[in-house]
Amino acid sequence: MSSWKITLPCTRDEAEAIDFEGAELLGIDPAPVLLTSETIPDDPLAWQIEAYFESKPGKAEIAALQTLVPSAGKAKPLVEKLPDEDWVTLSQAGIEPVHAGRFYVHTGTNRGDVPEGAKTFLIEAGRAFGTGTHETTSGCLRTLDAMRARGEVVRNLIDVGTGTGLLAFAAMHLWPRAYATASDIDPVAVEVTAENAVVNGVPLGVGMGQLALAAAPGLEHPLLLNRAPYDLIIANVLAGPLIELAPSISAALAEGGTLVLAGLLETQTERVAHAYRRQGLRLAGRTSTGEWPALRLRKRARYGWGRVERPGPDGLGLAPGFGSW
Repeated sequence: MSSWKITLPCTRDEAEAIDFEGAELLGIDPAPVLLTSETIPDDPLAWQIEAYFESKPGKAEIAALQTLVPSAGKAKPLVEKLPDEDWVTLSQAGIEPVHAGRFYVHTGTNRGDVPEGAKTFLIEAGRAFGTGTHETTSGCLRTLDAMRARGEVVRNLIDVGTGTGLLAFAAMHLWPRAYATASDIDPVAVEVTAENAVVNGVPLGVGMGQLALAAAPGLEHPLLLNRAPYDLIIANVLAGPLIELAPSISAALAEGGTLVLAGLLETQTERVAHAYRRQGLRLAGRTSTGEWPALRLRKRARYGWGRVERPGPDGLGLAPGFGSW
């Protein structure tokens, strides 16, 4: 089967704002693989987006791609038929492995030299965000690693907007006896997470040390609500959704629990932190990785929409902790 590539110029701001699983591309099946890169180093106006298709793209596909990069509205797209090669492998050839904390993340085509003692994850670039190469993901990995190094204990965790599942896998490695959940608004991302779990030896299921999966916007799913409160919530999405989800995420977090947020720029930090301060959380730390910080917040006691109750041996008990379940 022949493959095709569309190339369009864009700006760095446009490249960083692209939702790789956004509504603009929902009508294209199979979805293209998108890559963004600099064409001139350190020039924020000299970037490009490349879209790889399994068949020749038509006017609709080109128009959908142009909506992602408004600055290219008058630019003529470069449409190329590629040689009969494994273009997915070729597109991943330039992706360098990432070493973040105790974690080492690589693709199948570039394993590199694994650092001694590192926990490795094989995550292919493709249908979902979160290969570890972006600063948001690597910042979360470092934040989680530092939490474990301080001796923090996690018994019930969720990765909201999981993408490839990488952050959920990392948290499960750090706290192997925890109950773990991963969710994403995109069912394809949930499928990718399940596939990656098999590849990386992560058990799926609803028990201790297993990963439960759900496709849902935010926390709007019975599985996610019933498994709350969580003492660790990871949300690596975008600043807008993080602000919108502040009430529901905060309500699902156990008192004294930790929330790790990423997907926001330095310039958006205060707005995002303010949204969660209003819900009774305080900023406890941050991991700065380029322009994309990872924030670590803690939930104060006795605050929120109402304390979650769970049945226990003596009737209903109040969150937090598994002693009240």
